[in-house]
Amino acid sequence: MNGDEPVLVGGRALDILIALVERAGQIVSRRELLERVWPNVIVEEANLRVHVASLRKVLGDGQGESRYITNVPGRGYCFVAPVRRLLAALPETGVDHRRLPAPLARIVGREETVAALCSLLKSQRFVSVVGAGGIGKTTVALEVGHALLGDYDDGVCFVDLGALTDADHIPGSIATTLGCLVQTQDPMSGILAALAEKRILLVLDSCEHLIDAVARLAERFFSDAPMLHMLATSREALRAEGENVYLLGPLDSPDEDGAQTAAHALASPAVQLFIDRAAASGHRFELTDADAPVVAGICRRLDGIPLAIELAASRAGVYGIQGLAELLDNRFRLLWQGRRSALPRHQTLQAMLDWSYNLLSAHEQMVLSRLSAFVGNFTIDGALAVAGDIGAETSGVADAVASLVDKSLVWISERASARNFRLPDTTRAYAAAKLAEHGGKDEVARRHTLYCIDQFRSGTIPAATFGGHDASAYAPHIGNVRAALDWCFSTSGDIVLGIELAAQSAPLFFGLSLLSEGERWCKHALAELPETELGTERELALQEALAISSMYKRGNSDEVKTAIERAFSIAEDLGDRWRQLHLLAGLNIFLARAGDHRATLAAAERGVAIAGEVGDPAGIIMAEFALGVAHHLAGHQAAAQCHCERGLVLSAEWNCRRINFFGFDHRVRALTALARVLWLRGLPVRAVKTAREAVDEAMSRGHPVDLASALAHSTPVFLWAGDVETAADLVDRTIVHTTKHALRHYLSVGLALRGELTAARGELAVGLDLMREALTAFQAQQHNVHATILHGALAEGLARCGEFTEATIRIAGAVEAAERGGLPFNLPDLLRVQAEILLAAPRPDLEAVEGALLRSLEWARKQSALGWELRAAIPLARFWARQGRVGDARDLLAGVYEQFTEGFETADLKAAGVLLGELGHGQAGARAASPDLRNRD
Repeated sequence: MNGDEPVLVGGRALDILIALVERAGQIVSRRELLERVWPNVIVEEANLRVHVASLRKVLGDGQGESRYITNVPGRGYCFVAPVRRLLAALPETGVDHRRLPAPLARIVGREETVAALCSLLKSQRFVSVVGAGGIGKTTVALEVGHALLGDYDDGVCFVDLGALTDADHIPGSIATTLGCLVQTQDPMSGILAALAEKRILLVLDSCEHLIDAVARLAERFFSDAPMLHMLATSREALRAEGENVYLLGPLDSPDEDGAQTAAHALASPAVQLFIDRAAASGHRFELTDADAPVVAGICRRLDGIPLAIELAASRAGVYGIQGLAELLDNRFRLLWQGRRSALPRHQTLQAMLDWSYNLLSAHEQMVLSRLSAFVGNFTIDGALAVAGDIGAETSGVADAVASLVDKSLVWISERASARNFRLPDTTRAYAAAKLAEHGGKDEVARRHTLYCIDQFRSGTIPAATFGGHDASAYAPHIGNVRAALDWCFSTSGDIVLGIELAAQSAPLFFGLSLLSEGERWCKHALAELPETELGTERELALQEALAISSMYKRGNSDEVKTAIERAFSIAEDLGDRWRQLHLLAGLNIFLARAGDHRATLAAAERGVAIAGEVGDPAGIIMAEFALGVAHHLAGHQAAAQCHCERGLVLSAEWNCRRINFFGFDHRVRALTALARVLWLRGLPVRAVKTAREAVDEAMSRGHPVDLASALAHSTPVFLWAGDVETAADLVDRTIVHTTKHALRHYLSVGLALRGELTAARGELAVGLDLMREALTAFQAQQHNVHATILHGALAEGLARCGEFTEATIRIAGAVEAAERGGLPFNLPDLLRVQAEILLAAPRPDLEAVEGALLRSLEWARKQSALGWELRAAIPLARFWARQGRVGDARDLLAGVYEQFTEGFETADLKAAGVLLGELGHGQAGARAASPDLRNRD
């Protein structure tokens, strides 16, 4: 009607008018009008313009003072005439399903949440779902509404307050949704009168921008409409009378440390949502074990926020899984478009965060942007140091952080000893862009760097020696340290601060097995070190850190040796005996790997002298262990056993269980060496038990280097004992573990052992290829001791293939290298292998065969290595027996065999027992009946 005169309006024009009047005073976009008036039909905007023009003409819009519909260029249309609503009773038609939008076809990971909310609403009447933007509050509210349709006789009504900009329009919007006609100046009274005896669930969605008005309205509804139940969604709690807050958290993502398989990943709701939305966008794929860690990482990076995951998954078809993961570091992900039908604030992450950011005060906006300097967790002290203004009251920052927590922009991360905070990754990217936009980015980065340095100076992060503490508790700090170092060594950074932070943080990088990063930052710092810092404690710390990281990451190299020697020289000049002891421990390991056993022993003996001067129990124990290992490698097995066992006794007496020097637990190293020594000394049962103890203790330590060493160096004990099954399991674990932590040296050891096992099982070609690959790596890493050992196994495999020429050359070279390197522990076995290769040749040199076996026996006895002695005695006894010297053979083998007191079910002793029986020795069978080795463990 126009005044009292009825006017004729077409159907489409009437639908447009109703849509505009329902949201009088607000801009309604053209797209919304097209979807409302022409649902499920594609039409041109020209049709809309024609009907709006017709509607204006019918209403007399623009005639005189009359104004009804205005066009807002680029945005849509707005009904600007005053609207008066008349109140009438609610319709008696029962549930009106049109009041509740349709839910999503499928929601993922919220089943328990929906059930909990349904139960809570029935008992509490007024519940607010509070969570970050994009967390899925609206989705959950709609699902709850549909689940409870049958519980409310008068229906479930959904009111989208996000579409309103004026709090005065809230009652009118609710009245329209409920079907009320307001005819009083107090619309609330009219609504309450209509609701007086109605059992309705009222869903108020997106309350945060009108939160004060909604809180007052909700309190009045709660007190004056006792049959009404309310479900509100907001980015912060309403703090209204009767409200019960339900905090909606992110979807669970796979743990970073968990099994990285497709089955494990698909058990996570976040990954399920990713796969579901990727398929919906046309990228259907079956998640593989190879892709599972990448998808899991994407979900973690997006903090399990459903909207962020949906937007990312929708791009999977364009960029691929790996490409998508790489793009997460790109700020343009904030602009990825979502569903066209989604609310404008949910169509991009940028729009979602704009919505929250624009509701903040200027001070809160400033604090949020400065907090973007933190990567991962931060404390309130950190926030004060980085986000506060110098000389200003700190309470303002603390209040702002609390407010940002309330508004779900900052998340709480509870830890055992303190409350920590963090910005979700997407929010941090947005806040960082705002910081760059408003200026002051470098000043905030400087304050953040100074705060990180202070964490080390104050002892919040212990400035420990390498491996001295379990660093896992300090892992949350690494993101901030990394970000600070990135800034320091950038073009706008502060090199001086970077050098200090690199030196302080090196043990933390090592303790968290981030060897490549630790190495990289040390190199950066040393390259920029000014002349005034040369020869100082700072250079010493950096050189030591570089040596440790490089050695365990890449193996032996000239760079590692140079760094150790330079650091030791500085420590001598500074009179730092404790640091000298650390560096000698590192030099001991370096020289041992290089196969220079004389120098290794000399370094160990020097360490004993310095440890005595220092007088520290841990240093004395380490020196004993290092000396024991050096004697083992040099072939002095009795001395090795003595020093290793003495170190263990002192460790127990002085209650020193962790002996950490140069990034290595020397107790674990000594246990591994002792296991090998015990086998060589003719005590295979004790050897296996000690090898298991070494692996178990390394696992309990939790440091990847210790475990890699224990796994790799204990495996030969099981091989020597003939327990191939356990050896194979340890080899598999070695390869998986060292691959995960990028420990190249130990990976090469694992490949060498796998090659040896594979060849022993008859797969000669595969086994030889693996051994050649490992040998190439050893030579590149200057790990001569392992190369020499591997030459022997490779020569044996070649001989079995009939490649006698190459086998003979390789074993001769290995024997020569062993003799040149200081007569190492495995020289007797290399001579035994040489003899067996010569014997298997088409035209064997029998004199050379016997000579090699006799030399093997001689060196085994000099080394007090009963295990090697038996290994040489068995083939020599067979050789003599074939020559008719049965008595000599029997006497030789029996003389060695009878020195054993345990382990008669191990491979070598069983073989010796059988051979003795063949040679007519009657006692061998009784000895061989001893309990099985594995049962005695």
